[in-house]
Amino acid sequence: MEKLYELIKYLFLGMFQGFTEPIPVSSSGHLVLAQDYLGIENIGMTFELLVNTASLLAVLLIYRNDLIRLATNGIKYTITRQEESKADFRFIIYLIIATIPAGVIGVTMDDYIASIFKESTQLVGITLIVTGIALWLIRNLKGRKQDGDLRLRDAIIIGLAQAVALIPGISRSGATIVAAMGLGMKQETALRFSFLMFIPVSFGGMLLSFSDLAQDPNLNALAIPYTVAFIGSLVASYFSLKWFMNIMARGNIKYFAYYCLIVGPLVAIFG
Repeated sequence: MEKLYELIKYLFLGMFQGFTEPIPVSSSGHLVLAQDYLGIENIGMTFELLVNTASLLAVLLIYRNDLIRLATNGIKYTITRQEESKADFRFIIYLIIATIPAGVIGVTMDDYIASIFKESTQLVGITLIVTGIALWLIRNLKGRKQDGDLRLRDAIIIGLAQAVALIPGISRSGATIVAAMGLGMKQETALRFSFLMFIPVSFGGMLLSFSDLAQDPNLNALAIPYTVAFIGSLVASYFSLKWFMNIMARGNIKYFAYYCLIVGPLVAIFG
């Protein structure tokens, strides 16, 4: 019975992280809240690595056609300098530039930031309120910029927004989409740029965390629960991102603002 409870616990946490990863409500903040309210002790870097890798795979599956096109045209432009491939080549460069701020801050300060917020759910509540306000401000924006209209300034600002989202409670997808739409991007372009940015940052974090995975003393004992959590996160991330894409297409991002502005104060007061 105890083993069954453990499997259910890890399945729930995996699906919970996976569902909240793509949508603009902060998966890291919600994971802190879930551990706190369910009385679950620190689950460790190995678990976070696995569920984040599962979310990464879901994003790769959904955006596989965009990735293939960008890679093909990026290589083509590098070799032939054909003008028709230039827009995709520049898009790749901007994606790389946009990932630098979060990469640098993540390597140097991620553990420190996480340690502060894991000690206080009230702080997570406050940052959820900040996320809700930001989403509310851009709820009605209808930008015109498409992939080929992006500039260096856009990439830098969106990259800085992603770095701010290292704070639990500040949604990564929310922060980057708010920044992108605030800069005049169309919703579809903002969404695509946001999740293509997620790929190198998540992949880099995965590579940096492999030593934690290899040294985890609980890895053998928790192999099955970790696998269950991985599968749960993969499935939940995939369908959550598909759902979010439909919501964005309908211009209904305001509902996530409502959610954050309701849950944030409750967590800040009663957390």
